[in-house]
Amino acid sequence: MPRQLFVTTALPYANGPFHIGHMMEYIQADIWVRFQRMQGHAVHFVGADDAHGAPIMIAAEKAGKTPQQFVANIAAGRKPYLDGFHIDFDHWHSTDAPENHQLAQDTYRALRRNGLIFTRDVEQFFDPVKGMFLPDRYIKGECPKCGAKDQYGDSCEVCGAVYAPTELKHPYSTLTGAAPVRKSSEHHFFQLSSSRCIGFLQEWTVGAGQDGSPRLQAEVLNKIKEWFTVDEFGHGGLADWDISRDAPYFGIEIPDAPGKYFYVWLDAPIGYLASLKSYFDSGKARERGEARSFDEFMADPATEQVHFIGKDITYFHTLFWPAMLHFSGRKTPDHVFVHGFITVSGEKMSKSRGTGIDPLRYLQLGLNPEWLRYYIAAKLNGKVEDVDFNPDDFVARVNSDLVGKYVNIASRAAGFLARRFGNRLAAELGADGRTLLEGLQAAAGDITALYDQREYAKALRETMALADRVNEYVDANKPWELAKKAGEDARLHDVCSTCIEAFRLLTLYLKPVLPALAAQVEAFLRIEPLSSVDASRLLGAHEIGGYSHLLQRVDAKLVDALFEAPAQAPAPEAAVAGKSGNGAPASALLPGGEALAPTIAIEDFARIDLRLALIVDAARVEGSTKLLKLTLDVGEAQSRTVFSGIQSAFDPAALVGKMTVVVANLAPRKMKFGLSEGMVLAASHVDDKTHPGLFLLEPTAGAVPGLRVR
Repeated sequence: MPRQLFVTTALPYANGPFHIGHMMEYIQADIWVRFQRMQGHAVHFVGADDAHGAPIMIAAEKAGKTPQQFVANIAAGRKPYLDGFHIDFDHWHSTDAPENHQLAQDTYRALRRNGLIFTRDVEQFFDPVKGMFLPDRYIKGECPKCGAKDQYGDSCEVCGAVYAPTELKHPYSTLTGAAPVRKSSEHHFFQLSSSRCIGFLQEWTVGAGQDGSPRLQAEVLNKIKEWFTVDEFGHGGLADWDISRDAPYFGIEIPDAPGKYFYVWLDAPIGYLASLKSYFDSGKARERGEARSFDEFMADPATEQVHFIGKDITYFHTLFWPAMLHFSGRKTPDHVFVHGFITVSGEKMSKSRGTGIDPLRYLQLGLNPEWLRYYIAAKLNGKVEDVDFNPDDFVARVNSDLVGKYVNIASRAAGFLARRFGNRLAAELGADGRTLLEGLQAAAGDITALYDQREYAKALRETMALADRVNEYVDANKPWELAKKAGEDARLHDVCSTCIEAFRLLTLYLKPVLPALAAQVEAFLRIEPLSSVDASRLLGAHEIGGYSHLLQRVDAKLVDALFEAPAQAPAPEAAVAGKSGNGAPASALLPGGEALAPTIAIEDFARIDLRLALIVDAARVEGSTKLLKLTLDVGEAQSRTVFSGIQSAFDPAALVGKMTVVVANLAPRKMKFGLSEGMVLAASHVDDKTHPGLFLLEPTAGAVPGLRVR
């Protein structure tokens, strides 16, 4: 029977752009969602920004913005990442949206009616310099359980212990460095330690989803059993959960409690439901064939709720979240799929050490997003294991598997079909070809099961083993030799048709991982979008299209360029005192207010094609407060369109007729306003508030469009 699935990823905190860890999780979930849809199941895949909490309030204050403005700016930058890596969320929302305010308050009221909310005075750390109660993440000290230093005030990243901030040893404020003092205020608690909650969770955690598989992975369940355990001294076990924070705080107000706000971890997971509700209310769900309302969909016992999360937030998602849902009368998750972290060459991600991967830089360098999708998938399994990105292995694996094994099959056969057989496949295949294809078809069941269990690495290994068999078939039959022999046309037609049929089946198995490449193959083969039923049939006497290059090999130099060199820092005394040796502010030593970028080689510069361009036309973009639409003459046969974020600094009419510099070989970027075909260069200070001004680059008199900047 078709399944109906509600799938989410963990909500990214809206205080910065996506990092590679986000992309790994989204790729894992997106592959699973695409796979389920190929099986004919109905899937609603939603996400949102986690928009509340003291960190965002403090970051917004530093940026001179309201929290809402700060979050909106972060949210505006999400789309290039998601589109760039083919992450196909049905809807993206925010926890600061009205739906989340309402659902969070309704959930709280239901828990209160159920007798699981109580209040008591709590001693908290108060920063005497900042003049505010310190949120957990702005207190650090030694873990009270294992003694690890520099651990946050709510949980230890070393041993996984969860505790109250006041339990930390040698605490200090991360905002000012001051030793915090204790002050009391009334707090609201969710009674997680109650026998009702413990009994429910002990049963829920060992249960199964509607598909019959365990709700939680074995490693997660083992960890949860530790959290349930109470030692001989009465230590351990589930503790009541402090769900309130004092003003000032950016969040959702607690009903009937002036000056009190929900702790972000209460309203953040409710954001899953809020995003789904917004998706239903917007009509997008109806466009996908879902005629019911949000409430009707969630009330249906057949609806499966599935979360993909990182291992660092397991406690919240496997204890607090299901207990909150159950005791507020809501459906609990069928599965919480936990994954590990991503490292680079065995090291934890670190920009300062040059081991950080910026996903947007990956795209800007021209690296194919599906190379990364494939490489990550080839490392992922259903366990809670870390994934390591090794640059050399990345280059070798993608080039070997995708180019050398997979795409090579089509390129070796398509030319003969075009030149000799009008791009038409043979109606009947020989015995050895049929045997090969039957073997590929027989693998569909195993590969399907592996995808469903998130054993992507095994699924891809099996698929590549099938590709090896196809290439062995090609090498054994040598179509390039058959083409030279008289009387071998039928055999040549048979072999090449078998290759294309095999290529289609391999594409079917790779499609959840490589959706864009699969779409190219579908167009080349002139077939409808591939789904699971296509494993049981062949194309037969079918006319395909002309073959064109499907996938490029990875350039190792581009991968090298992906890794960031350590940033240049001011001298230690300047960093501490805020001044240079001659009494000038430290920032004055940095041209334009920022350190120079890492040193590059002349070959790196040569890859950037800078050209002089004449601004033929300039106009404001309707619906945008930042962009100007520029029509540029770059000395080519046709003009180019570039959308540039310089509206605040220039009158469009004053730009017409000016010469400037454009990055001419930047990959075109599809925007909601149209296609931008390059980037105009402008200069500004890093701090545009104290040093306002944006300056367009202009050549001297006599320059003409198309000249290259060298």
